[in-house]
Amino acid sequence: MKKTYFFIILTGIILVLCFFACIFGSVDISELTSADKYILYNIRLPRVLMCIVAGATLAVCGGAYQAVFKNPLSDPYILGVSSGASLGASFAIVLGLDTLIIGVPLIAFVFALLTVALIMKLSRVGNRMHTTTLILAGISFNFLFSAIISLIMFIDREDMHKIYFWTMGSLSGIKYSDVIIVAFFTVLGYIMLRMLAKRMNALLLGDISAQSIGIDVEKTKKSILIVSTLMTSAVVSYCGVIGFVGLIVPHIIRLIVGGDNRKILPYSVFGGIIFMLLADILARTLASPNELPIGTITSIVGAPFFIYLLYNAKQKLHF
Repeated sequence: MKKTYFFIILTGIILVLCFFACIFGSVDISELTSADKYILYNIRLPRVLMCIVAGATLAVCGGAYQAVFKNPLSDPYILGVSSGASLGASFAIVLGLDTLIIGVPLIAFVFALLTVALIMKLSRVGNRMHTTTLILAGISFNFLFSAIISLIMFIDREDMHKIYFWTMGSLSGIKYSDVIIVAFFTVLGYIMLRMLAKRMNALLLGDISAQSIGIDVEKTKKSILIVSTLMTSAVVSYCGVIGFVGLIVPHIIRLIVGGDNRKILPYSVFGGIIFMLLADILARTLASPNELPIGTITSIVGAPFFIYLLYNAKQKLHF
């Protein structure tokens, strides 16, 4: 029953945050005039729904990446996957593929998948992926992709504002159709990852131990990474790069509920939603009537958290 009560409390928190997210903004809609209703139903509600979907997706994917790489510092943003998807989206925009329904998401997914493949290749030493090399490779790709995106924006001034949208992360202009597309990938991906949760637990024991109990380690890792990358690229395609959600949320959840991924994944859904809703409310109210990019808010919170994790890892190695 305690578990049920906990889920009820988390759901209650999410509903309260959804209410505030719908009410707060540059325009006061407390009177619910016809104009207010239009803003509520056509601008703020789709945005809140995307917050729910994107937050859940990024948090779950972060938990999956941490299980595969056996590293609490792993998440789609740190490893350059989000930047790879953003670079793909930038190329799609320049080529005019943003007019197609799946043009941007498809190119973003391909680039994100290539990024994962390159990082895994670079970080592998023998039959193992070296943690330090993994993180350095991800950070290097982040810098590289950011530089290329900046170059694209310099060359293609006409599409600069669209590309800038991806790099900073924003939920402005979200439509119901966008939410439905991302939600499709989220639900499908979550179901697949939840089915792989036991295998994720086995991976944490080490590749040799996992193989000894009949787990096809390489196939399992590839399956998890492909599904997680697809989910991440879907979010990036419509919301841009929103960093550190997949780093912070699953790590905190793991400290609360333990290392069982069968618990981490569902609780990460709730944690990711709460984190994103809070970040979105802050993005729309801190500089009102102007709006801050939501990626800026998550990075302000996430960067110090990342430094803290690095410091902790250093202390453990030292002692």
